[in-house]
Amino acid sequence: MVDFAQLARQIKRWGQELGFDQIGIADIDLSRAAEEFKAWLARGFHGEMDYMARHGAKRWRPELLVPRTVRVISARLEYLPEPQERMWEALCDPERAYISRYALGRDYHRVVKRRLERLAQTIRETIGPFGYRVFCDSAPVLEVPFAQKAGLGFVGKNSLLIAFKRGSWSFLGEIYVDLPLPTDPPIENRYCGSCTACIDLCPTKAIVSPGVVDARRCISYLTIELKGPIPEPFRPLIGNRIYGCDDCQLVCPWNRKAALTNLSDFKPRHGLERAKLTQLFRWSEETFLKRTEGSAIRRIGYERWLRNIAVALGNAPSKPEVVEALKEKAHHPSPLVREHVLWALRRHGLAKGRP
Repeated sequence: MVDFAQLARQIKRWGQELGFDQIGIADIDLSRAAEEFKAWLARGFHGEMDYMARHGAKRWRPELLVPRTVRVISARLEYLPEPQERMWEALCDPERAYISRYALGRDYHRVVKRRLERLAQTIRETIGPFGYRVFCDSAPVLEVPFAQKAGLGFVGKNSLLIAFKRGSWSFLGEIYVDLPLPTDPPIENRYCGSCTACIDLCPTKAIVSPGVVDARRCISYLTIELKGPIPEPFRPLIGNRIYGCDDCQLVCPWNRKAALTNLSDFKPRHGLERAKLTQLFRWSEETFLKRTEGSAIRRIGYERWLRNIAVALGNAPSKPEVVEALKEKAHHPSPLVREHVLWALRRHGLAKGRP
């Protein structure tokens, strides 16, 4: 006979031994979050991310995705790779490329899922076979609501999970299980108080109300999820951000004392945290694929990589090396790249008309 209360305590201890910063357990009732998510979809805030709507109730009813699921083991793994002062320095240097810090190291999907699989294996070795499935941003799962319900933190006005005294620089992962484990008390979403720092700072005003983000305006969506041209009104607002955006985390008071990760997997690779825009713009496709192997950046592909950097170069100072790099790609085979290069050249007063 399994003592599920004791097992829950062991799961949290095993999780810490595997490097997770926090483990919590939630039931599968997401009725409140489901209504909020459906309202978000109804307003079209998901943009071109059709997959957000495609799976329907599977997102908020785990038993439809994995039959017999009754509990969700939620895990939090911190990834902050460098002091936030250095991130501000990169953002304030228009000649440097800014890449969202979660993407500087190895692909977090693999890192988190591998550790969760080891946790599930430890459970199986202890109690025998049981039903489970591991996730990390890899299926229709409402990760943040589950983490909040499992007591890992509260949902901030920027829509991210914020852990007390630790902040929001964390990856989330889940194990759906058919074990009736005791659950942890949820944390109410009321600890942002009157602070609106993230809402006020967002370059594109994507946070339309507390906890609600219009993805169509979000720089992370525009540089990662959007496959076509970036709408021109947003291009000057993107600045030097070529993959994602961290502004709402950088300005959050809860992140002032966030700890740096000690995991080598999340440390910057290939000097991407200090690379110049012109340097990255001159990467060949072969170099791009080699340098982004095992990285989340690879998902956008070479064409969108150049698209994003072209926009950033259009926002950079009109120096000879910037203009020369743009001219080198003015006749690129991709219409998407050519359009954004021409826009950038127009910004420097060196091209007229439209592509």
